[in-house]
Amino acid sequence: MRLVVSEKNIAAKRIAEILAVGKPKTDKVYSTPVYTFRRDGEDWISIGLKGHILGVDFPEALAYADGTWSATWEDGRDSAAALPATLPVPPWEKRTKPFTAGGLDLKSWKLQSLPYLVWTPIGKTPAEKEIVRALKNLAKKADEIIIATDYDREGELIGADARGVMRETNKTAPVFRARFSAITKDEIERAFSELGTVSDELAAAGEARQDIDLVWGAVLTRLLTKARFAGVGRPRSAGRVQTPTLKLVVDREIERDAFVPVTYWTVDGRCASDGSEFPVSHETERFTSAEAAQAVMDAVAGQSEGTVADVTTTRRTIKPPTPFNTTALQAAAAGEGLSPARAMRIAESLYMNGYISYPRVDNSVYPKSLDLRGLLKTLATVPAYRSYAQALLSADKLTATRGAKETTDHPPIHPTGAPDPEKLKPEEWKLYNLVARRFMATLSGAATLEATKVGIGVAGERFIARGDVVITPGFREIYPYGTKKDEVLPKMTEGGGVAFLGAEQAEKETQPPKRFTAAGLIQEMEKQGLGTKATRHDIIETLVSRGYISDRMEATKLGRAVIGALSAFAERITTPGMTAELEAEMDEIANGRARREIVVGHSRELLAGVVKVLLENIEEVGELLKDAAIEDAKVGICPKSGHDLLVKSSVKFKGQFVGCSGWPECDVTYPLPQGKIETVEEACPTCGTPQVKIIQFRQKPRVRCLDPECATNYDPPVDIGACPNCMAAGVEGRIIAQRSKSLKRFARCTNYETCNTSYPLPANGELHATGEFCSCGVPIVVVHTGKGPWRICIDPACPVKAEKAAAAEKAGVKPKRGTKAKTTAASAKPKAKAKAKPKAKAKPKTATPKPAKSKDEPSEA
Repeated sequence: MRLVVSEKNIAAKRIAEILAVGKPKTDKVYSTPVYTFRRDGEDWISIGLKGHILGVDFPEALAYADGTWSATWEDGRDSAAALPATLPVPPWEKRTKPFTAGGLDLKSWKLQSLPYLVWTPIGKTPAEKEIVRALKNLAKKADEIIIATDYDREGELIGADARGVMRETNKTAPVFRARFSAITKDEIERAFSELGTVSDELAAAGEARQDIDLVWGAVLTRLLTKARFAGVGRPRSAGRVQTPTLKLVVDREIERDAFVPVTYWTVDGRCASDGSEFPVSHETERFTSAEAAQAVMDAVAGQSEGTVADVTTTRRTIKPPTPFNTTALQAAAAGEGLSPARAMRIAESLYMNGYISYPRVDNSVYPKSLDLRGLLKTLATVPAYRSYAQALLSADKLTATRGAKETTDHPPIHPTGAPDPEKLKPEEWKLYNLVARRFMATLSGAATLEATKVGIGVAGERFIARGDVVITPGFREIYPYGTKKDEVLPKMTEGGGVAFLGAEQAEKETQPPKRFTAAGLIQEMEKQGLGTKATRHDIIETLVSRGYISDRMEATKLGRAVIGALSAFAERITTPGMTAELEAEMDEIANGRARREIVVGHSRELLAGVVKVLLENIEEVGELLKDAAIEDAKVGICPKSGHDLLVKSSVKFKGQFVGCSGWPECDVTYPLPQGKIETVEEACPTCGTPQVKIIQFRQKPRVRCLDPECATNYDPPVDIGACPNCMAAGVEGRIIAQRSKSLKRFARCTNYETCNTSYPLPANGELHATGEFCSCGVPIVVVHTGKGPWRICIDPACPVKAEKAAAAEKAGVKPKRGTKAKTTAASAKPKAKAKAKPKAKAKPKTATPKPAKSKDEPSEA
């Protein structure tokens, strides 16, 4: 059996459809889709990954014994750890976190652990366990393995990781590599007829980037977050690419702030000739004083005629555009209303469906092997392109434009198929149309424009009229993007007369430098050598999600503060130079001229120096972040005092809550619901209290009012059945579902003070009693959620649940959280005397965190 491993499921399916004799059969190995087919008289199986199937992370702890360090991982294994001899070793003076008896705890975000984290080894663990399991199973039966992931550094690393996983169960099957730039029949057939091997050098370069980004990101993020901890729990991330990119935006904002506008005046008017009106502007484009502009207005006041002083006509040629690389595509798509990130998602979909070539490329020169005529014939089948494509095909020779960069891995982005516009989503057709028209434009002739400049005298004042007319459309006929309408002037001759229709004076100001657009920032990142074609748009999305910049590419207070703090003590990491140096070293790995371990080690040395300086000045760093931390902590306006409501930390309750910044004069506080919290601009429509968005694992985000007493937070108590403990004791007790002041939902016996019976309940969903009992003796409820009603036993320690989970694990399927309500569940009335008394549940904490009773306000850090 031949096993084909692709990067995504859709690619696996498309490759199977192309290679198969007949139609491939869809199947599953455990829970992972696979596609089986016959080819060349052999059985083939195609499986898709989900990108990286192995994740990288640090160990949980470091241990020191007999003069050497070792790392302890989550799965309990130990491995060697090479840390510099200059770092202190146990025994420690104080044994508080992160220090332990024989080492260091790395799970807690403590500043003292950062010098060690810089040098801590990095390990790989399955990120997609079901896919890893399926790969191992299929590899056992494979006679040959073909890696068909994307052809770039990341794709090579993904393929190399998959190869390593499969080698655990099959050490002898040969492993080949299929490289292609489009998922079309011709390209896939060619790739599978010219199989190569996995490039360990290219994979090592990708792995080096992965390791360096993890170490830099984790260490700097922990440092900035803990230097001044406050806010809604959003980490203050930093990184070797992210930070210099943020500085570009901050520097532009500082430049705008420093800009001093200069006032100037303009005089514009209108003229007419042969019944056609056209605009004119005074020859002096900007007057430095109102008096000078007014003098012109006084001179032409009451005038109704002007004289043509001169007519100048010039022609200019506009060359056709160069082929699309990733950055150019993102810039052009932004002009059509598609953000860089969205454009790449759409491009990826078009690529997977065989409509365009691989969209992550630096190349802007078509290779000689690219069948330009064949692609034009394909485009000629699309009605919108037919006439233009046929006109290009009629030429004896096709000459394509050339961009500045030529590489050999992938051709520039170009169309590879002819989709039906009716079957594509509007945004998909918009991007495909852009790619197809750009391709034809690169094979077209130049456009010729004629510019006309007319000088007109009015009462001794000279005005200028300008017009542009397309003489030869050239490539603009098929690629009109970025062009403006013709500005046609009526025919005028020197010495002739025109009607002067009046003029207006306007006071204006010079404008500061424009903020970056997302596309413009990506272009600047490419120019500065920051990031890669595949990561630049993700970096920008990260900066937005961290609250460092807005969607309009405006630096926030937090973004400015982070750059201010880092620039003050570690300026080098805010500039592109160091990143460019590491990028060059990673290129050397890909070319086989450097080793991954050496490059990663060099990056750790650079980071260690940065961390040393920042930790030595940590109080100053925290002070620089103070105002930004307060800004990040705001969740709304206090309804009582009008001050800001801030997320604060309570030393007494060891948690966070919302309190008024006007404390102690204002004592308003609110508990924070569990989960990740994001601020919401709109106040509660019912009571006017600020709202927050709550994001919990595997649950749809929801907006909730902070006030526990608000009617929107009220759930009426629900009697869900008799208490099994009280029944066993012969006492009447009822289990009542209710919410605490911190909005946690739980079920508690009415005799709780004596029987101590309490159960946690799902936080969301409408809850109904069934009157039925699980075989363990505890009531069953139905919870209505967006995914349907679920019947559940409310006891988390229910032995029936444990038995079902064990059976599911044995069968190789994921255990379900409950049973759909329409399905019959095992239920029975409990027999009180025969039932052993369930273990008492811990009493839920319902107290609302309050500010500490002291003269000082609770810490916000």
